[in-house]
Amino acid sequence: MASTNDLKNGMVLDLDGQLWQVLFFQHHKPGKGNTIVRTKLKHVLSGKIVDKTFNSDTKVDTATVDRRDMQYLYMDGDAYVFMDNSTYDQINVPAETVGDAKDYMLENQGATVAMHEGNPLFIELPTSVELEITYSEPGLQGDRSTGGTKPATLETGKVIQVPLFITQGERVKVDTRDGSYQGRAASA
Repeated sequence: MASTNDLKNGMVLDLDGQLWQVLFFQHHKPGKGNTIVRTKLKHVLSGKIVDKTFNSDTKVDTATVDRRDMQYLYMDGDAYVFMDNSTYDQINVPAETVGDAKDYMLENQGATVAMHEGNPLFIELPTSVELEITYSEPGLQGDRSTGGTKPATLETGKVIQVPLFITQGERVKVDTRDGSYQGRAASA
């Protein structure tokens, strides 16, 4: 049990038997009356986002979430196989749980898998990853006042928008939160 005054971003709550992750919280003191806590919660399994308001000092159940550093090994049917870096145990994570993270994962890449009672809840990737451009049309320079973009296919199959000067075979940094181009990858 925790108080709503103890909420933090990323915390997982157990509300009515369902798991909700805190995306945002704000303490609000109206002109008169008690302080309230406004939250934005994401349902861990379905991804649904809701706004919920609590009275200050309300007790809420917190779920025990174990975040483990794992390595993505390979895809097995419709599941992704991860290996725990400390115990070397392998677990299968369903494609629905992996979600959009699949667009930025390569074999042997590290990720954080959040577990609750032995079940994987969601995958957390670093905020940016380096991927290779496998296909891109040549950029044509033309008459424009701002820099143009073009679609490019990453080695994972995801299509993102990149500047015209990026060519096929280059490595680029991509933001895993929104799929945006962040720049060329530093050469090794």
